[in-house]
Amino acid sequence: MDPAADAGITCLPIPTPFGIGDVNTYLLDGDPLTLVDCGPNSASAFLALEQQLAALGRRVEDIELVLITHQHIDHMGLAHLLAARGAEIACLDLLAPVLEDWERHAIQDDDDALLLMNRHGVEDHVADALRAMADVVRGWGAGCRVDRRLADGELLALGHRELRVAHRPGHSPSDTLFIDDERGIVIGGDHLIAGVSSNALMARPLDGWDGRRPPTLLSYRESLRATRADAPALVLGGHREPVTDAVALIDQRLAAHERRAESFYDKLAAGPRTAHELASETWGQTAFTQVFLTLSEVLGHLDLLIHEGRVREDRSEHIIRFERAG
Repeated sequence: MDPAADAGITCLPIPTPFGIGDVNTYLLDGDPLTLVDCGPNSASAFLALEQQLAALGRRVEDIELVLITHQHIDHMGLAHLLAARGAEIACLDLLAPVLEDWERHAIQDDDDALLLMNRHGVEDHVADALRAMADVVRGWGAGCRVDRRLADGELLALGHRELRVAHRPGHSPSDTLFIDDERGIVIGGDHLIAGVSSNALMARPLDGWDGRRPPTLLSYRESLRATRADAPALVLGGHREPVTDAVALIDQRLAAHERRAESFYDKLAAGPRTAHELASETWGQTAFTQVFLTLSEVLGHLDLLIHEGRVREDRSEHIIRFERAG
C-alpha cells in the first residue's frame, strides 16, 4: 500500500547539479493538475520532467498549477518555463516578490553571504572566490511571474483534495508546507528530509529586516515543533525517500541540535573563537569547500546558546568572535 499513490500523488525526481542529488517534484492528479516544485533551470531538468510526464501520458502543457515550496533554485528554477507553457504559478505571499524580481534578490543574497563570510573570519581570497562562483550558480534559477499569492493558513481546494498552506521558515525564510489534513500527508520541500538534517541557512527574513543576523535555527526549531504537533503520517520531502515517522524524526533532529550546540560550547572553553574557526575545528577541509553551509550551521547553534544566555557575541571589531558568557 502506497499512501501517496492512493492519494493520487506521483513523485517525479528531477536531476540537479548539487550534492544533494535529485529534487523531488510531485504531480497531484485532479482539477487542476498540479505540480509541486519543478527543478532547476536547466535543459536536462526540463527534459527529465517532459519524459516522466510522457510516461504517465501527460505533457508539460497539461500542468495547470505549479506550487512552489521555497526560494531555493533547485525547487523553483523551471517555473518560468512552465508559466510560458500555460501553468499558473502559486507561492507564499511573502515569497512572491522574490520570484518576480529574482535576479535582484539573488544578487542581494550573494552579497549578504559575502559579508557574512567576511565578518566571521573567512579569509578574503576564499570569500571572494566563493562570491564569484555564486554568479555562475545563480543561472540555475530564474525569475517568474506569480499568479496566486497564498496566505499562511489558507486552504487550497484542488479537486478531490484540500491542502492547507503552512509557512514554516527555518531552512529558508519562505519554507511552505502543503498539508492534506484529511489524509495526514505533508508535501514539505526541504523542511524535513529523510537521512539528512536540513540546514537552517542564513538568509534575510522576507517580512522585514532590521540588519541583525536572523536566528534561523531558532525559527527552524519552532517550525519543526509546529509540524510535530500536526503529527503527519507521511512527509513527502524535496529530496530522498518519504518520511513515515515524522514525530520521532523531529525529536531526533531537535536533540541533535542540542548536542551540536553543546559541542560548540565545549570548544569555547579554550577561549573566544570566530564561527569559521569553530567550523574548521569541527569539519576540517569541508569548512573551506562548503563555507556558507558550515557557517550557517555554526551560527545557528551559537544563536541557540546565546538565546540560553550561555554564550556572548563580541562585535566590537570587524571580525566577530564568540565566547562563553560570564
